[in-house]
Amino acid sequence: MRRSVASRRGFRSLAVGLAGLSALVFGTATAHADPEQPDAEPTTAYVDGVDEVTDQHWTVRVYSPAMDTVVPLDVLRPADPSEPRPVVYALGGAGVGVIDGTGWMESSDIAEFFSDKNANVVIPATGNFSYFTDWDLDDPVLGRNQWQTFLIEELPPVVDELLDTDGKQSIIGMSMSAGSALDLAIRSGDLYSGVASLSGCVRTSDPIGQLYVRLVVERRGKGDVENMWGPADGPRWAEHDVYLNAEGLRGKALYLSSRNGLPGPYDIPGQERAAGESFATQIVAGGAIEAATNACTRQLVDRLESLDIPVTAELDSDGTHSWGYWEDDLRKAWPILAESMGAEA
Repeated sequence: MRRSVASRRGFRSLAVGLAGLSALVFGTATAHADPEQPDAEPTTAYVDGVDEVTDQHWTVRVYSPAMDTVVPLDVLRPADPSEPRPVVYALGGAGVGVIDGTGWMESSDIAEFFSDKNANVVIPATGNFSYFTDWDLDDPVLGRNQWQTFLIEELPPVVDELLDTDGKQSIIGMSMSAGSALDLAIRSGDLYSGVASLSGCVRTSDPIGQLYVRLVVERRGKGDVENMWGPADGPRWAEHDVYLNAEGLRGKALYLSSRNGLPGPYDIPGQERAAGESFATQIVAGGAIEAATNACTRQLVDRLESLDIPVTAELDSDGTHSWGYWEDDLRKAWPILAESMGAEA
């Protein structure tokens, strides 16, 4: 049975109080709605509501001023929540929220895996075809996407207060969001102590990388990629190219993975697979995509090694672009992320 454990009104009041505290601690100015104008748009993020699905699985709704919408989140609570714990943010694939098989909760055993871990896990239940970045313009199809602002500036203070965290956090991305997780880590300074990037293409300013982005945003998402970062020769594409900006990953614990695209242990006819996946698409499309992400990931690993930035990389195994392998990666990445946050693996 679902039990509502928070109301919009109560958490709005909490958010206002937190905004005032943030201004005192960090020296930031906080705008307040005029009491005589109760319908004014809020200027700080707040919890719109919480449903307790189980003791360890909550669904949380957080209002984002940057996107002027309520963002749904799945939250996994620690095995022992009696003291503050760190947070792992886990971003989904290209069609998360609209296409079956592209999100962590419905396609992986992430809830089971973390059930005995002492960490909070926060999983956006939407973000389809957005690359979890700030778009220059609203898109007629994909709407308003200001995910960088939401994930870096708006969401963490709300999560920290709601879940009584210890302030330490790391981030995981897979497929579309693999490069996004690294980009967010670069652009947020010390916000994340560790990053796991699974089966992604981090290049965004070279022709191959830009083609990959176009295939995701335009062919699959039906959006206009120029609404995201402007024309292909514009500066925003280079600003978000993790390969070019790899120096920003120095000091973070890094786990990067991609298989080679050849059939592996989870590419067997009749084997249970995530919703929306068939054996044929997993072998053909999944093999081709994974071979491409493998080449991209190798480039970044070489770049990191040239900069003398430590990285743990898994690049030589057989396998396709599919969830069985990302479940394996989750198990390999977790000890690295846990150590970076001072948590028990």
